[in-house]
Formats: sequence, structure tokens, C-alpha cells
Amino acid sequence: MPQLTRPAVLQLVLLLSAVPAQYLISRWSGTTVTQRYHASARLLRIWKDLRTSYLNGTAWMDWADQQMSRAKSLVGLEEEELKDSRPIETMLLDNDLEFFGASKKVRSPRPPYVFLRVGDVVMESKGHMVGVVVSWDSELRAPQEWVDKVYSNSEVPKAENTPHYKVLFSGPGSSSLLVAYLPQTQLMRFTGTMPEIPTLENYFSHFDGERFVMQPWLSEMFPEDEKEDK
Repeated sequence: MPQLTRPAVLQLVLLLSAVPAQYLISRWSGTTVTQRYHASARLLRIWKDLRTSYLNGTAWMDWADQQMSRAKSLVGLEEEELKDSRPIETMLLDNDLEFFGASKKVRSPRPPYVFLRVGDVVMESKGHMVGVVVSWDSELRAPQEWVDKVYSNSEVPKAENTPHYKVLFSGPGSSSLLVAYLPQTQLMRFTGTMPEIPTLENYFSHFDGERFVMQPWLSEMFPEDEKEDK
């Protein structure tokens, strides 16, 4: 059986499509020679556009790249930012480097310039979000990469000597959680409300009307935070 080459297949397709094309042109464009000529030219232009766009692999790849870039911009994400932020987000939850309030060392004595305590309900001054303090460092303890992103060069010296707090906030969903590491200058105590935040039961036994009462394991790390400030 003779093999069909690509040119032969193309010729066969053109021959088979010639009659239907002529029929469509005559039905679509009219009966005069001039009308059929313009219709044929328009049909050829349409085919050329299709061949160089939808039927072209490179064009499809370009379109896919455009859609991916558009999707990233809509959600505010870029590939490089994702690569950099994932380790930081993981470290905010917990880490073995004692960053972001993750140190297991007992915070005693408690410095007098650490104004907030574990269990305090606080409001963040910029976004007015209400959260709960679950840990603190008497001074900034974070990787240099994070410090460079959050603070300008002129702000770093002051930030390094400012108490920082690990705070849990409720996320946009009912079961979502936001974790932040914030300086004391951006937080204020917010009494009289009990925020609904996922995972608080892992840190606290109950809410006493003013603040959350620590679980025994957390109280051992922050023994002086249970005492009332005078």
C-alpha cells in the first residue's frame, strides 16, 4: 500500500474541501463574481489568522504564558516571591533556630520594657486586626533576609532593640490562621473581647474575660506573664 506523504495529504485535504468551500462562499457572499471574490479573500485571511495563532504551537505557548502571568498578578504572587516566602512562613509557625518567638528558653526575669504578655488580646495598629499574643522576644530575633524586607536600613537599629511578639490572627476563612511577628510599637492591648481564632486551644485553657489563660506547658516558658502588672 503506497505511503501518504505530508504534501499528498495536504493536497487531498484541499481537494476535498474545495467543493464545500465554494458552496459556503456562494451561500455566504452572494451570487456575483465580485462578491464571491471578496468572500474568498476574506476566507483566506481568516484561515491565515487561524494558522498563525490558534493552530500554531508557539502562539499557544505565548498565550499560556500570558494567562499565567495575568493570573499571578491577579493574586499578587510572583514565582520568585513564592520561593522566598515559603520558608519564612514555615519558620513563623515554628523553627529550631529560635526565630520569631520560637525559643524554648524560659523568659524570666521578664524585662520591664516588655509591656505585653502571652495571652493578651491585642490590636495591630496598621490594619486594626485583633489577635492574641502567644510568644515574645525581648529583642528582634529573625533571619536577616526577613529583617531586610520588613525594615529599612534606618529602622533596623531601633527594631533590633524593640520587643517583638508572635501574634495569631484569624484569617479570611473560618478555619484559616494568620501568624505575625510584630514589634511592640505596632501593638496595643485590646480588652473586653474574645476573638475567635483557630488553634488557640493549643496555647490556652480558657478566656477569663480579660485575657487568655496559658496552658501549663506555655506557662512554664513565660512564668511571669501570669502575674498582673502593677
